[in-house]
Order: sequence, then structure tokens, then C-alpha cells
Amino acid sequence: MKDGIESSVADQPLQQEVFANRKLIRPSLSRSDHSHVTAQPGGERRDRPERAERNGHGERLNGQGKKPSPPEQTNAENFYYQKQMQSKTPMVIVLRDGEEIRGTIEWYDKSCLKLNRNGAANLMVYKPSIKYMYKEGENSR
Repeated sequence: MKDGIESSVADQPLQQEVFANRKLIRPSLSRSDHSHVTAQPGGERRDRPERAERNGHGERLNGQGKKPSPPEQTNAENFYYQKQMQSKTPMVIVLRDGEEIRGTIEWYDKSCLKLNRNGAANLMVYKPSIKYMYKEGENSR
């Protein structure tokens, strides 16, 4: 019985491989080739449309696409300082070491505040040294 199985396999003629007539197509993976070309089903080739130009924030320059990301600076800090300066609000500034300074904000810039104090010298306080601030007369916590 074992011989019958082996003989039937041996009696079948060897068929030639079906894949012998197929042509292997490999894409060119060369990085120096920047010819954005894609193949069509009929073997024809067409140019691929270029991607839209984008600015530094990922927004498309041609006006299409996602809405822009929100601005990094909202100017809320500047608005708050302006309001306190115009109304000459007495403020309490608590420094990182816990010291409290009382006075009114005369002016500010990117890195510091100028504080006018009654009966004491005016101070320029660097913003990084400020822990928090509040209006005098309000509870600090």
C-alpha cells in the first residue's frame, strides 16, 4: 500500500512552474531620485501632484486645510498688568522665599516689574523671583 502512494506521485508528470513567465518588477528605492512618479494600472506613468507648501506651524500656505493652532501668547498677563497700572491698585507680591512686598505697579516689561511703595524705596522685581501676587485687601489663599 505504501508502494502504491509513492508510485502515483512518481507517475504524475512534472509540471513546469506557472510563475516562470511572470516578470518581477521592483521599484527603485534610490533616495537621489525625486521624480514623484506613480504607475498607472495600464503600465502608464503620470506625475504625482506636489504636496501643498506649509509654513512653520504646519498650516497650508494656499489657504486650504486645518484651522491654525492657537497663539502661544494670549497677552492675558499684559492685560492684567495694564488694568492694575491704570487703576493704581495696591498689590501684594509674594516672592519665592516667602517675603511679601506691597505697592503699586508702575510699569512692566518682559522680565521685571517696577513697584512703587509708600514710605519705602521703589523696587524693580524680576518676574522669575515672584511666586504669586494678589490685590491688597483680598485673601491670599
